[in-house]
Amino acid sequence: SHGIYTYSNFLREEEQAELLANERDFSYAGIALFGGNEGASRCVCRFGDPQTLGYEEDFPVACLHIEPLAEKFGEELSHRDYLGSMLGLGIDRSVTGDILVREDGADIIIMPEIADFLLQEYKQVGRTAVKTSRAAIEELRIPESKTEIIKDTVPSIRLDNVAASAFRISRAKAADAIRAGIVSMDHIECLKPDARLEERAVIVLKGKGKAVLKEIGGESKKNRVWIRIERYI
Repeated sequence: SHGIYTYSNFLREEEQAELLANERDFSYAGIALFGGNEGASRCVCRFGDPQTLGYEEDFPVACLHIEPLAEKFGEELSHRDYLGSMLGLGIDRSVTGDILVREDGADIIIMPEIADFLLQEYKQVGRTAVKTSRAAIEELRIPESKTEIIKDTVPSIRLDNVAASAFRISRAKAADAIRAGIVSMDHIECLKPDARLEERAVIVLKGKGKAVLKEIGGESKKNRVWIRIERYI
């Protein structure tokens, strides 16, 4: 690392998982991820061990507040609207992190080097005029996640069983989806319906959303395993 930290651009969750899985292949210790908040999906990776380098430094991420102008509000804006307008300015997706959408606007995590450009040019989202301002990362406004808790019993803690429970589909359909490559476990594609899960495992089924296996309990009288799942709506 030549005595300094080095950083990636924003990585998708599957890229982060692959990087951490292969950490031992790097020539020096010290990989850390940060995306502006604890639950960030897209994160910057920092390479470098603070103990070896002898110092700490902040991750190079910035935050923009995006506020629709009330007198020119034309539509309810979605994540796709905010992202599309940004990409329309020629911004590469790799230099933007999470887009946290609320009813009254959005916060967007970015690389600092594009902040000045966006402050000047990011003036409209869809048909709606917006005001763009810069904020400290500590001022990030995180929308409340909408989730539901699912309590169920399954024959075993296999991926197909848990996915079927989480997304309310049959085990056969869950197994077919897994074999089709549209299910990931801990952000890595998994093609094995019988893969075993641990607590806190993250399951994503394309088109259905994301769920977290929050708790694995004991067995019922019928030898089924109690589970508690948090599904993002």
